[in-house]
Amino acid sequence: MIKQKELSRRNFIRNTLAGVGAGIGASVIPSLAEARVMDMPDMSTYNISFRNQHTGESFSGVYRTNGRYLPDAFEKINYILRDFRTGDVFPIDPRTIDILFMIRHKLNQNDYPYEILSGYRSPKTNAMLSRISTGVATNSLHMTGQAIDIRLPGYKTSAVRRAAISLKAGGVGYYPKSNFVHVDTGRPRNW
Repeated sequence: MIKQKELSRRNFIRNTLAGVGAGIGASVIPSLAEARVMDMPDMSTYNISFRNQHTGESFSGVYRTNGRYLPDAFEKINYILRDFRTGDVFPIDPRTIDILFMIRHKLNQNDYPYEILSGYRSPKTNAMLSRISTGVATNSLHMTGQAIDIRLPGYKTSAVRRAAISLKAGGVGYYPKSNFVHVDTGRPRNW
């Protein structure tokens, strides 16, 4: 039974990525239609490197090649960016990873992996966090796999924020007291 569930999850992830790659993911990712398409540099492969600060798990490698997202890479990415409190895994919007790539590209930084504070959040976790913190949206894009909270070692969060805003690719939240930046693939806005 577990094996069958795993295969279903893999098929769901692959189908989701195929739909996004083909431009038909709007039914899977709610705000896909309102997000801006970002200009990516002309490269054959795109790499990303990050470490989940809560689990210690990391990913470093190619996630996109020749204009296509790699399902095997996203299977790992989705797992590492899961809700660490509940263990729930959810497909991360590939454009969120593109935003991370572009921030590093803008900052000309390839030495250190991102520190990930929050990727996917289950509705249960998000509700709990919104009860105890004023900075958590009740309809957070974390719940749809469209948001990530990050730090980039060697860079001030203000520099990461400026780079993210300059992309005009989605939302950018700045939390200097907690030392992190929120990026998402919703409509371009910042706070």
